[in-house]
Amino acid sequence: MLLINPNNWTPQVIDMFPVVVVHGGAGHIPEDRSEKSMSGVCSATRAGYAVLCGGGSSMDAVVEVVSQLENSPFFNAGCGSVLNVRGEVEMDAMVMDGKTLGSGAVSAVRNIANPIQLARLVMDKTSHACLTAEGAKKFALSEGVPEVPHESLVTEYSRMRWTKNLAPGSNPVEYQMGKMGTVGAVAVDAEGNMACATSTGGMLNKMEGRVGDTACVGSGGYADNLMGAVSTTGHGEAIMKVTLARLVLFHMEQGQSVEAASDLALAYMGSRVGGMGGVVTVDPQGHWAARFSSRQMVWAAAQKDTLHYGLYTGEHFTQSLGAPL
Repeated sequence: MLLINPNNWTPQVIDMFPVVVVHGGAGHIPEDRSEKSMSGVCSATRAGYAVLCGGGSSMDAVVEVVSQLENSPFFNAGCGSVLNVRGEVEMDAMVMDGKTLGSGAVSAVRNIANPIQLARLVMDKTSHACLTAEGAKKFALSEGVPEVPHESLVTEYSRMRWTKNLAPGSNPVEYQMGKMGTVGAVAVDAEGNMACATSTGGMLNKMEGRVGDTACVGSGGYADNLMGAVSTTGHGEAIMKVTLARLVLFHMEQGQSVEAASDLALAYMGSRVGGMGGVVTVDPQGHWAARFSSRQMVWAAAQKDTLHYGLYTGEHFTQSLGAPL
């Protein structure tokens, strides 16, 4: 892959593509769910990397990754989504293409197995950036996206958490930060094109119709071939106040590394609005980071036929992508 440096037009040979980096949510994962969560993120990362190695685009890869995570009951997305105050599933998702700055999002959608695929259809098939609720439903039907029964998106675990937070004096925000699972991915393909994707069931026991950061460009994610790509996770209202994804890229524009830029943005969100969260980030050269200010964030990355993964701050394991999970 030949990359042109816009500062001095000197060609540089880059051998760090393709790469995909994935998160399964910032917060604290209960011990009895951590193994399944890690396995799910690693498996989805392998699938995304296989798409890239097969010639697929970065957009193809991140949508494949997030679709797999939406199909797992161990994440707050798709069939594992948390419930709103009425005990219903309402989901948000977004994608962004770093080559064109095209984006697509859906918010407060119901009865859709893979909101991330619907978000991509919004980007590819409409002139809009986001469709919500009934409008998104009608668009899905027009594109042949099947509805699924509401019950298929509700797990016993999400029902239990919903019930606990109906009690007087409960704090859904605090409880949510204890057990999160929003999912997302960033990728760079063999052509150097970037993409991001993020999907969530939102905040536990949220008000009906609440839309969080995930569907908002610059908050839930951002991708620009000139700067990098980011997918975020954490307390949505805090993320929106600081436009976390775009803030990470702002620091990268100022010359910060992917790690430093991610840490600076998360630290600012913590000091300014008291929010915790995490990000996965990649730059145009293929350098990547998975950083978080919460207790844990399940993450994985694939590059140069090596799988990287971790759960706690400072934890970093690797294995060959040829090895079984």
